[in-house]
Amino acid sequence: MAQLWGGRFTKETDQMVYDFNASIAFDQRLLEQDIKGSIAHVMMLEKVGILSEEEKDAMIDGLNGILEDVKDGKLSISSEYEDIHSFVEAVLTDRIGEAGKKLHTGRSRNDQVALDMKLYTRDEIDTLDQMVIDLMHVLLEMMEAHTKTYMPGFTHLQKAQPVTLAHHLGACFEMFKRDHERLKDIRKRMNTCPLGSGALAGTTYPLDREYTASLLGFDSPSLNSMDGVSDRDYLIELLDALSIIMMHLSRFCEEIILWNSNEYQFVEIDDAYSTGSSIMPQKKNPDIAELVRGKTGRVYGSLMSLLTTMKGLPLAYDKDMQEDKEGVFDAIDTTKDCLVLFTQMLSTLTFHSDRMQESAKEGFTNATDAADYLVSRGVPFRDAHEIVGELVLKCLELGIALDDLPLEEYKKISPVFEEDIYDAISMENCIDRRNTIGAPGTEAMEDIIDRAQKYMAHIDR
Repeated sequence: MAQLWGGRFTKETDQMVYDFNASIAFDQRLLEQDIKGSIAHVMMLEKVGILSEEEKDAMIDGLNGILEDVKDGKLSISSEYEDIHSFVEAVLTDRIGEAGKKLHTGRSRNDQVALDMKLYTRDEIDTLDQMVIDLMHVLLEMMEAHTKTYMPGFTHLQKAQPVTLAHHLGACFEMFKRDHERLKDIRKRMNTCPLGSGALAGTTYPLDREYTASLLGFDSPSLNSMDGVSDRDYLIELLDALSIIMMHLSRFCEEIILWNSNEYQFVEIDDAYSTGSSIMPQKKNPDIAELVRGKTGRVYGSLMSLLTTMKGLPLAYDKDMQEDKEGVFDAIDTTKDCLVLFTQMLSTLTFHSDRMQESAKEGFTNATDAADYLVSRGVPFRDAHEIVGELVLKCLELGIALDDLPLEEYKKISPVFEEDIYDAISMENCIDRRNTIGAPGTEAMEDIIDRAQKYMAHIDR
């Protein structure tokens, strides 16, 4: 058992207790961050006169060597060590001698692990954010290509009004734009350095916390040492943001699953992102979309787990906080996998535009426009609503769409109708008349796409 403590104890830790307490199995993924934080700490210790230049150089060379050897497979991280911090310090001491024992001067594992987790999370936020941006680029390209692809818009999963596929995809673009902005906001708020907080009350060493923070790319040191070691808000915020991203992915996947069904036939999922059945040879299943939808609950679980862990903890650090890592690691890994696969699947979808337009026509999605036609000719809206309801009943009786109903049938229900009703309820005209930013027609959709293009150009800089 390689531990950073033991002098106060008279006997060995029980093996089962040691195993239960150890975190090396999962916190070893923080190796790079632990090395980076240790190097900055060593540079600061030399700057303030606690280490000599020779000790600093030997420690930095030793730390870099550990990282290189682990990456190259020359050095293994084993369960002999309690955590990644004890591994690094023990190996460093073995390699450079007594100077290695000075690595922990002015530092506690409490502020060390808080630092490592912040460095790791900050890096992962940058990666996740780029994945969201990549997805937004795909959506924007699809919006640009489908300003004239007509489809039914839905409420309550019932056909409601005609829209363009660009309009529908644009709604998803806005969702992921907010996800991007949430990630940026979290990264900015979390960017304070806890190193120097010690166990909870700082240290008597003359540490230069501003210098350490600047070396590690933080905006400033954390202001309160007790908060510095016990803050996990940024992880809860990240899990919340990841849960929202997964919720957005899941909603989109649900639509793709429906659109891919025999009943809709709006899209075809590429073979590379589909699977078959072990018994039914005709099947082509949307398993990737279904798995993304299913894994959403897994990310939600990590959020609820950490909220529950933190809810009863007194200040400052408590061992319960070790439970923050596995759930966060899993949620990050899961969300990254889902973003990559979903983006690839989305970019290879084939849209059946003729079927989508026919579905909009079959679903009386232009009924509201027929009512608006009457209103424009002086009929009160409530009466117009009633009249068009009767027209829909007549169409259902005849098995036709409003576009195909003879003018004489229109006039039987209301003499206000004239030949121009067919222009009023044509798919393209229905959409064009809603020419506002809030309910985009063709011109407004072009304006929205232009705004989206400028937004993406700005964040790509």
